[in-house]
Amino acid sequence: MKRLLQFLGFFWRPLQENLVFFVCMYVLGYFCTQTEVTLHLQGAHPYELSVPELFLDLYVLCALLLLVPQKARPWVRWAVALLLYAIAFIDMFCYVRFESTLTPTMLMLAAETDGRESSEFFHAYLGWDLLTTKVGWLILILLLHIVWALLLRFFKAHWTHLPHWSRLANWPYKPYAYAALGVLCIVLLVLSVNSTYDNKSAMLRLFSHDTIGDVEHDLTRSDTANLYLPVYRMAFSLFANHLAGKQLTQLTEARQHITVDSCSFRTPTIVLIIGESYNKYHSQLYGYDKPTSPRQQERAQDSSLVVFTDVVAPWNLTSFVFKHALSLHAIGDEGDWCDAPLFPEVFRKAGYHVSFYTNQFLAQATEKVYDFSSGFFLNNPELSNALFDDRNDKLYQYDEGLLNLKPQTSNIKHQTSSLIIYHLMGQHIYYETRFPKDRRHFTAADYNRHDLSEQRQNVLADYDNATAYNDSVVDQIIHRYEQQDAVVIYMPDHAEEALNPPRPMYGRLHSVEIDRRLAREEFEIPFWIWCSPQNREHHPELYAAVKAARQRPFMTDNLPHLLFSIAGLHCKDYRADYDPLSPQYNSRRPRLLKNQVDYNKLRIDN
Repeated sequence: MKRLLQFLGFFWRPLQENLVFFVCMYVLGYFCTQTEVTLHLQGAHPYELSVPELFLDLYVLCALLLLVPQKARPWVRWAVALLLYAIAFIDMFCYVRFESTLTPTMLMLAAETDGRESSEFFHAYLGWDLLTTKVGWLILILLLHIVWALLLRFFKAHWTHLPHWSRLANWPYKPYAYAALGVLCIVLLVLSVNSTYDNKSAMLRLFSHDTIGDVEHDLTRSDTANLYLPVYRMAFSLFANHLAGKQLTQLTEARQHITVDSCSFRTPTIVLIIGESYNKYHSQLYGYDKPTSPRQQERAQDSSLVVFTDVVAPWNLTSFVFKHALSLHAIGDEGDWCDAPLFPEVFRKAGYHVSFYTNQFLAQATEKVYDFSSGFFLNNPELSNALFDDRNDKLYQYDEGLLNLKPQTSNIKHQTSSLIIYHLMGQHIYYETRFPKDRRHFTAADYNRHDLSEQRQNVLADYDNATAYNDSVVDQIIHRYEQQDAVVIYMPDHAEEALNPPRPMYGRLHSVEIDRRLAREEFEIPFWIWCSPQNREHHPELYAAVKAARQRPFMTDNLPHLLFSIAGLHCKDYRADYDPLSPQYNSRRPRLLKNQVDYNKLRIDN
């Protein structure tokens, strides 16, 4: 019986020996889980399993503290507590000041901040008013923790030797009480493990990935991990930056091997427009019955705009597409995207002035990991300076804001050739925010879709309004270069579900299994090349090659080779079999969607 009581009482010992620590850390964690809720997400609520998972986490931590020698244990315990408080303060500060908990981008920006910027930051954001926010509550919890610990130490020093305390310490039923508390701990542990097993497994999976892209892909899963505590968010931010750092190192190494053999500057001005979430079946260029792209349609009818009919994106995630479209590494090649140079730097080496105007990829403290994964390499100061001669330093509510930007070439002697990359928000969800209200053309009344509710017909109208607004922005970009020897290429990063039958939905499914329907809606993209009158006159062979290629199967991971051909740029990394304008182009190359399903076979099989 005595051994049984000792065995059961053993499960109470982790909490018994660290009771103040356990209680205060539980209060700290619970306060954070209940108050740090996504501010602008409708229906957001605290993590529903925070109570059992917090108990499990702290119980395991208290058990580990028992492994520390007794004399050192108080110091280690306080060191752990202060670390957890510090992380909670940082996380809550970010939540209060930036309306976001700690993100990988915040950590990246902090690492890149110099002394002057740090001083300006503290002056701008730190003030006594923080005490009246939720940060003040964390300070109060810390103060109560300190007071409780001091009072307990005073009690042990002055009162435990008194007779009544001695009688209580020798209470005959104490083993039974500890055994009962041990049983309670066992029950709570079993319940906690059972209810939180899935989340713990998801955390283990999340932190086991080798690349930041794999991490991002994991976060699209319905069973992705809930990093419900500040310490987990800090660990994830460190982990994400570590993975990003590894790929930056690989990119830096790849840069050392850039060579340009020659460049004829066949096209002095090349403009690449990268859209967002464009379902080709909502474009008039591909037979849509609503006037969503009348300006492009008009240019296609006069033959200056050549529509490509069979183009797919390699992924339905922006970051994956961007990495593969910029890199000279193609899907199916040995290695990873970051093992090869990025084409903007090759153009700079050749003598082009390269500009990058993005309405998405500027590092912001509040950006999600998806944007961090997409832009960490573009926002790295060293790499950005190597890739681009100039780029914008602010984002705009609508894409027309980018039209005010012009390449700063006045200080560059004898440089007349330019590569300009526009990266639009396009039809990025949420569609109603992607166009000015006075540019609304379509309403729910324009659709006779009995398979859609009125609310979904409004969503459909907003998608088409965003598409029509995108058409006007793209046309203004083309108009800017009409009097130059220029070529404009348009491609979105990927497509998007846009409430098309027979399975009307919007957004992206991120399904593990890619079937014909999913490929049609999320991977098939509009793609076209516009040649200016001067370009068609001066380079009729280029225009003829573009027209001859319009029906060739193409995937946008081979975009750099197409651009090199348009520029007349020759280098060791150029592959004619990857260039759809070349007679040596390999039309039978597998087009692997998400690096797993060959779109060519998928289309034939279905």
